[in-house]
Amino acid sequence: MRDLRVLFVGGSGIISSASSRLAVASGADLYLLNRGTTTHRALPPEATVLRADVRDPGSVAAALGDLEFDAVVNWVAFTPEHVRADLATFAGRTRQYVFISSASAYQTPPARLPVVESTPLRNPFWRYSRDKIACEDLLVAAYRDSGFPATIVRPSHTYDRTLVPFDGGWTVVERMRQGRPVIVHGDGTSLWTLTHHEDFARGFVPLLGHPRAIGEAVHITSDDVLTWDQIAHQLAAAAGVRPRIVHVPSDAIAAEDPQWGAGLLGDKAHSMVFDNSKLRSLVPGFVATIPFHQGAREIVAWHDEDPARRRVDPRFDAAMDKLAAAWSR
Repeated sequence: MRDLRVLFVGGSGIISSASSRLAVASGADLYLLNRGTTTHRALPPEATVLRADVRDPGSVAAALGDLEFDAVVNWVAFTPEHVRADLATFAGRTRQYVFISSASAYQTPPARLPVVESTPLRNPFWRYSRDKIACEDLLVAAYRDSGFPATIVRPSHTYDRTLVPFDGGWTVVERMRQGRPVIVHGDGTSLWTLTHHEDFARGFVPLLGHPRAIGEAVHITSDDVLTWDQIAHQLAAAAGVRPRIVHVPSDAIAAEDPQWGAGLLGDKAHSMVFDNSKLRSLVPGFVATIPFHQGAREIVAWHDEDPARRRVDPRFDAAMDKLAAAWSR
């Protein structure tokens, strides 16, 4: 992809930061369009930063000027309104537009595993996922009707050192270290796929400027599949403790805390295993190399570097106490 001019709308988030670094290392002429408010993920110094409010079309137009791109990636489009704005902004300005969707858009619960790109899109439990599906529908129609050069990418649960992969974040690790019980939904045996953001980037960056990716949807995940109990044990081991796990049905969690429950019933409660054959047909040799036990050590080390990062959510902590008391009996 050397000498490709690429625009990332966003570019400093969990998923996009590793892709920004790899795109620059691969020779892309990278532009980043964002507000520049993220402080703990450094932007690549080789990238050109364009300051704008991505929700303000006038601000975006002023920042872009007459620039044209080989590829545009929007990391922060979540609703059909965001995509409609991009269709207006980037039609005729880019040879490829990449929409970052979500693997939670797939049929939930899945009728069969592993999940492939042709698995139906339907999630009656989670508004976030339904919005992503609606965004995809707009782009598919634009590609069919006018040839708008859309590529749809569906990440699954992708993390970096800043993200504890449990709802509640660091609260869960803090409870483990205090010897207090932590909640794992269901019986802890449902299967889950965690993907390190550097592994995601290795699959993603080669798609930029790839002519056979136009009009296609592809997911990018690790092949490292774990049960939720295994995830809890590996995170606890990285923190130097053994976890006290209390299993609670997902619908009981949703009854106690609807916000927590929405992400479970709409995503994490269901086993999700992915077939990455389509990605490998586009990016031969792709392999995810960072298992979660290594990622867990990165997560704990980053939080331990600065006490301010080890924030406990009082509301979530109280909900976990209540559920543990009710279900540990």
